[in-house]
Amino acid sequence: MKACGVVVEYNPFHNGHAYHVQKAKEVSHAETVIAVMSGDFLQRGEPAIIDKFHRARAALFSGVDIVLELPYAYAVQNSDYFARGAVHVLHAIGASSICFGSEAGNARPFIAANLVQKERKDEYEKELKERLQQGLSYPEASMHASAAIGLVNNELDLSQPNNILGMGYVKTILEQNLPMNIHTIKRVNNHYHDPEITDSIASATSIRKEIIEQQKLTAEARAALPLITAKELKQYRQTASLWHDWELYFQFVNYRVQTMTLQELRQIHGVTEGLEYRLKSTAKQAENMEEWLNLIKTKRYTWTRIQRLFTHLLTNTKKYELEPFLSEERELPYIRMLGMTEQGQKYLNHVKKAIEIPILSGYRKNMDPLMQLEEKASLSYYSILKPATRKKLFKQELDGPIRIDG
Repeated sequence: MKACGVVVEYNPFHNGHAYHVQKAKEVSHAETVIAVMSGDFLQRGEPAIIDKFHRARAALFSGVDIVLELPYAYAVQNSDYFARGAVHVLHAIGASSICFGSEAGNARPFIAANLVQKERKDEYEKELKERLQQGLSYPEASMHASAAIGLVNNELDLSQPNNILGMGYVKTILEQNLPMNIHTIKRVNNHYHDPEITDSIASATSIRKEIIEQQKLTAEARAALPLITAKELKQYRQTASLWHDWELYFQFVNYRVQTMTLQELRQIHGVTEGLEYRLKSTAKQAENMEEWLNLIKTKRYTWTRIQRLFTHLLTNTKKYELEPFLSEERELPYIRMLGMTEQGQKYLNHVKKAIEIPILSGYRKNMDPLMQLEEKASLSYYSILKPATRKKLFKQELDGPIRIDG
């Protein structure tokens, strides 16, 4: 029994994701689709619009068979760590292939580019270091370094986020010689960051923008979503009285920065290169999250980098807590199960003897440090809710995984 892995955020699950799941099964000839999904905070350093369980449920009713959580330590990171963590989870659960969306739509240029990057690693790293010293952000410096060794071409545009992540997945698989076939499908009808809904397949960015700005599920948003996603969005709003957005956390993060010492700020993951001074100098000026982000943002400090830093500030995640998990030698201590269908259960029964690490579903006493970080993230995510609601939704973290029968 074969499984194909997809790496996702489902923020929220939309028609383009349903298309991806369908094509993943087709191109891989797998009976089971396993989604490794970011938890409540995402790769770009944003809170998910609804929590991981409501997003997982929408996916399980839409063709995904198993939803696993990408640990916080990898989920809120740059593309290299994010991709490496996700591939390790898929490998641990026995996925025989991976299928990712890309602007390229062809796995061959990713494989060729990774081989070139490996052969010319010293040149790439030298160019990367020089560009970073010039004050460029990491994504910009990486693009220049890639161009210097001939990786930027018409087949593989490394300015596109899905192509960047694709490079990370392929790099991990090839470098570690993992037994995983590589597939990619071309994104259709929209760009990753398109701000407006123009079709029934629209970007998650445009859908969130529509929902948050209008504070309702408009006809335009509904047209881009499966019915189950609209149901989960509506249900979460009824329970929590809100959809999550960075602005709702502004007071929490701003208060932390204003009351922390410079030395305390330096201990937070992501605070480097004197960024603590910039955080302090702008904290009293800003009146909302968007204004604060714009005050901090520079050529080197990108919007995404600052949002990830704000997430680590909110969760009080320190450098020493994350460093062990970002080491290439650190093995994954467990697999976190969020939910499964009957087909997913059949797959697990088929491969369970070959899985070498425990499959966990909820928080317990004496947890692994990796899951302790997850618990902090969950508590931080729900912190803006009323106490009774917070308690009700956090209870999901203690229960068993979601099971979808039939």
